[in-house]
Amino acid sequence: MIEKIDGVKAGIKLCYGMVGGGQGSMIGGTHRKAIALDSLAEIAAGCFSRSAENNTATAKALGIARDRCYGSFEEMAKAEAARSDKIDFVVIATPNDSHFAACKAFLNNGIHVVCDKPLTLEAAEARELADIAKKNKLLFAVTYTYTGFPAVKQIREMIRAGSIGEIRYVNAEYLQDWLATAVEKEGNKQAQWRLDPKSSGRTNTVGDIGSHIENMVSCVTGLRIKSLCARLDKIVEGRVLDDNANIMVEYTSGAKGFYWPCQVAIGYSNGLRLRILGSKGSIQWTQENPDYIDLFKLGQPKECWALGEEGFHPLAQNHSKIPSSRPAGYHEIMGNIYKTYIGALAKLKAGQTVSEEDMDFPGVEMGVDGVIFINKCAESSGKGAVWVDL
Repeated sequence: MIEKIDGVKAGIKLCYGMVGGGQGSMIGGTHRKAIALDSLAEIAAGCFSRSAENNTATAKALGIARDRCYGSFEEMAKAEAARSDKIDFVVIATPNDSHFAACKAFLNNGIHVVCDKPLTLEAAEARELADIAKKNKLLFAVTYTYTGFPAVKQIREMIRAGSIGEIRYVNAEYLQDWLATAVEKEGNKQAQWRLDPKSSGRTNTVGDIGSHIENMVSCVTGLRIKSLCARLDKIVEGRVLDDNANIMVEYTSGAKGFYWPCQVAIGYSNGLRLRILGSKGSIQWTQENPDYIDLFKLGQPKECWALGEEGFHPLAQNHSKIPSSRPAGYHEIMGNIYKTYIGALAKLKAGQTVSEEDMDFPGVEMGVDGVIFINKCAESSGKGAVWVDL
């Protein structure tokens, strides 16, 4: 077994703030637990909820000083920027419709940003955030969580090394069942805002989990989408936004693909699966069995690559927090994204050179790509499932 390599040396601990993620929020706690795994940053400020009571209670539970519990993200951005001990970065963990304004407020005040996906509702907004981050020389990450799996890093390195030859076809699916019934009418707050166009944007399923497919494929293959044809379905009666989608894609390389995000697939809790077909072989990976990669080479027996065994790329192995044969978990993979992001930020603060490997996290440009993909799917479906160029 290859021993884990320490990617970030012990040093000064950074501090961060959070917008959203108050009591009752699933994703806020997920971010905080993920950041805490490597003990590289601690929370120091926040605006956790529009509810003053929830905001205050969350801050108290997290040990936040009273003067660093803010009533709005605008107030928080300005106040933190003026402090000598200001936060090093902020985590935006709110519904989709507030991402743009919140991110922009902190970027304009010189504070580095990590934001949930999708980055914004409109592509022009995403592009504006990317331009501000570049202009102000700020690190900007988007939490496409599943790219944090060590096996996903390994797949990318295998494809780069030519293990399966030229990519011909990609098949990817992400199946869930939590919206198989009208839970939004039964008080499920997650479903209520995700299925509300005012909060979620033009799509639900494509924006929520289809965006993970787009990012995953782009991350591991390097392929760029040239055009797509999408049909967005509202399978459960009475829904305003989609709960299933079928998306055909053509890449600039000439390769083809098919994406299937679905949230009414009974029996599937988190079924993200990736199949990449090349001229010399194929690769298959599933999120629910994340430490194993199936490799098929033309004319040879099937290979099963397991995390921790000899042969895993050091960059992939560095993201394993546990011994081989133990499965990786959701908090760990988000923690991997934060580990890399915080490591790069710490180098910047120390005046050190940041390498390409240091920047191996989903950045703002991936966030831009995700928003373009989501809205092009909505456009294609709205026109009767026609091909549209990206």
